[in-house]
Amino acid sequence: MPKVALYNMEGAQIGEIELSDAVFGIEPHVHVLHQYVVMQQASERRGTHSTKTRSEVRGGGRKPWRQKGTGRARHGSIRAPQWVGGGTVHGPKPRAYGFKLPKKVRRLAMKSALSAKVRDGELIVLDKLAFEKPKTKNMVAVLKNLNVDRKALVVGGEFDETVWLSARNIPGVKYLAAHKINVLDVLRHDKLIMTQDAVAKVEEVLSK
Repeated sequence: MPKVALYNMEGAQIGEIELSDAVFGIEPHVHVLHQYVVMQQASERRGTHSTKTRSEVRGGGRKPWRQKGTGRARHGSIRAPQWVGGGTVHGPKPRAYGFKLPKKVRRLAMKSALSAKVRDGELIVLDKLAFEKPKTKNMVAVLKNLNVDRKALVVGGEFDETVWLSARNIPGVKYLAAHKINVLDVLRHDKLIMTQDAVAKVEEVLSK
């Protein structure tokens, strides 16, 4: 079973924590990670783009000239696609881009992302993370104590509004509760900081 150091908020190592081999110790599956990232980014697309067809463009109700005898090509409307100001052919219309992957594939992707962080030494486990009142400098101090100077994803066992308010104004830092952890956020951030209870909750869900 993989072991990582357990730190307190002052940055001192106070022990070690054993991680589940089935969650944090697998060989990362790159293809599944790619599939999950594509799925997550696709679901974030708004899909509100829209173009007008010839039936939706204003005007063009009258035939521009008679059918025969003018020497020109026949036309029924000045809003046909070949006219300037006409409708668009096969243009984008509002649609949903989201799709779903099987539950086993989603779990494998999450395990792969977490295992990659452990393998690369980018997982930091805290015994706890709590502040008396929301202050950005408190969170900055914790990150400094842990020697974290890059983008970091902070994950707590339960959502703590005080921690969230303390972290939200720090560039590159994002705070989530354990049930909100996702592959894209894990991969986007250089460091993954998890509390001890967050690790337990993630292992409980992914070990089923």
